[in-house]
Amino acid sequence: MSSLFEYQCCECGRRYARDEVTYLCPVCSASYRSGMPLKGVLRVEFDYESIRRGLNPRRIDYTLWNAVEEDYFPPCAVGNTPFTRIDRFGALAGFANLWAKNDGLNPSGSLKDRASFLVAAEARRTGARTLVAASTGNAASSLASVCAAAGLECIIFVPATAPRAKLVQMLIHGARVLPINGTYDDAFRLSLEYTAKYGGLNRNTAYHPLTIEGKKTAGLEIFRQNVGRAPEVILVPVGDGVILSGVHKAFYDLKASGLIEKVPRLVAVQAESSDAIHRFIESGHYRNAKKPQTIADSISVAAPSNAIMARQAVLESGGFSLTVSDAEILAGQKKLAETTGIFAEPAAAVVAAGMLKLKGDARIDPGAQIVLLITGHGLKDPGAALGRLQLPRAVEPELGEIEKLLTDTIR
Repeated sequence: MSSLFEYQCCECGRRYARDEVTYLCPVCSASYRSGMPLKGVLRVEFDYESIRRGLNPRRIDYTLWNAVEEDYFPPCAVGNTPFTRIDRFGALAGFANLWAKNDGLNPSGSLKDRASFLVAAEARRTGARTLVAASTGNAASSLASVCAAAGLECIIFVPATAPRAKLVQMLIHGARVLPINGTYDDAFRLSLEYTAKYGGLNRNTAYHPLTIEGKKTAGLEIFRQNVGRAPEVILVPVGDGVILSGVHKAFYDLKASGLIEKVPRLVAVQAESSDAIHRFIESGHYRNAKKPQTIADSISVAAPSNAIMARQAVLESGGFSLTVSDAEILAGQKKLAETTGIFAEPAAAVVAAGMLKLKGDARIDPGAQIVLLITGHGLKDPGAALGRLQLPRAVEPELGEIEKLLTDTIR
């Protein structure tokens, strides 16, 4: 059983019973307008006192922090992804205790399976038969995959520029895909208009509070796989800010339950042109990203939906933010793959780029335990990596030709 919980608005602090609201705080969201961060995003607040009383620290029951009962979980294997030490990449970056949480090995190749899984479970609990989402690709292909397993209808609003590999994932799982000649923000707005008129449960990131709860399971797994210890620093790719908020929520839950004394410092990494949350963290003043055009399509957004909660998460953790260029992202992607065997899509490779950029930075102890959260597999967008690679020429099937080709390659 999941613990009792209430929803709490991250802005005004109002609390709501579990089934009293579905999406946002009704009071704060009244001032929301399309093209701006969401107002009144809700956070799950468990009965932490009850959890502390019943907790066995030697044998932790992680279902205590489930926001949906396991009876409603879809029949698909989401989570339990590898957590590994990456010393060779750490040596390149100048850090002695570097780890990777590789969520690109979820069923659809993305951490976003975690959010789709929990929202699909909530749909089964409440009797909803249709799930709707806007996405640049990963959340959509994730939702399509989970809905296929759960027997639910899936409707996706996606920019027409989404990578073909991600469109294939959506379609092969039977989703109804609606490409939009516009941006992710246009798709987000249309999906809200659609569910307001036609119904269905909207899975949009941060708009449905359980997207944060789903993504927090990556943080809970890091704690479990790290033998019940919180790492000192976690680097997180940031677009809308929901993964960042989810990771923070995991350690917030653990701290509130008496298992850790402090949460890890969160380092938010954004693409240079999609830097709204970075600037918000640095200045305290919010404004949309002007032209979010980046090779890291999954984190390309003008008006990040969860900007307010994401900023709170970074500041509460004592962390900071930084940006990386497309050239740095592609270089980080290649170095990560060459030294760890982990092929990350550009949006996930921003943490590798960020780690390399932080070499010698006094803000991080070079001996601290640091985790790179790898949020998506490189096969999500192989074309991005191919742009920096040269495919070898074909030769005749003779050993002499092979030897010549090898010699040319070395040169």
